[in-house]
Amino acid sequence: MTPRSTGGSRFRTWLIWTAGFLAFPIAGLAGTGVAGRVDSPVAALVGGTVAGLVIGVGQTLASRGRLDIRKWVPATGIGMGLGLVLGAVVVDYRTSLGDLVLMGALTGLVLGPAQALALPRSARLRWAWAVAVPVLWALGWTATTLGGIDVDKQFTVYGAYGAITFSALSGVLLLLVVPDRSAAGARAAPSPSEARA
Repeated sequence: MTPRSTGGSRFRTWLIWTAGFLAFPIAGLAGTGVAGRVDSPVAALVGGTVAGLVIGVGQTLASRGRLDIRKWVPATGIGMGLGLVLGAVVVDYRTSLGDLVLMGALTGLVLGPAQALALPRSARLRWAWAVAVPVLWALGWTATTLGGIDVDKQFTVYGAYGAITFSALSGVLLLLVVPDRSAAGARAAPSPSEARA
C-alpha cells in the first residue's frame, strides 16, 4: 500500500468516525426517553447507560472494524452510566457552563478508562484514550453550551455541536491508538517469495 493510499484510507476512517457524531443526538433522545431529565442519581445512571449503549453501537459501526462491538458497547454503556452519576451528583444537577464542563470531565474520568480497557489488543498507548476522554467530554459540553443549546433541560449527553467536536478530535486519537486491522494483517502476512522460501 502506497503512502498516498494509506493517507486516503486514514482520512476516510477519520471522516466516517466523525460522521458517527449522529449517534449522539439519537443517544440523547433514547436516554431522555427512558429516564427523563438528569435530575437524580437513578435518572443519571439509567439515562447515561442507555445513551452510552447507543453511542457505543454508533462508534463501533463508525470505527471501520477497529473496535469490537462485544466489548466496546458494554464498556461505553457502563462507563457513561456510572460516569454521568458521578458528574451529575458532584455538580448537583446544575447546568451552568462550569458545571457542565466539570460534569463532562467526571463522566469522562470513568468512561475513558472503561473504553480504554475495551480497545483491541493491538492498541498502542491505550492510556492516552483514558486520559483524553475526560478532556474531550468536557469540550463536548462546552461546545454544546456555547452553541446556544437549551442545556437547562438536563440532557444525558451533549448535542450535535459537542458531538462533532468530540468525534472529530477523538477520531484523530483513534487513528493514533488503534492501527488499521487490514494494514496490520498485511504487514504480518508473508510475501509470496517468503512463502516459497
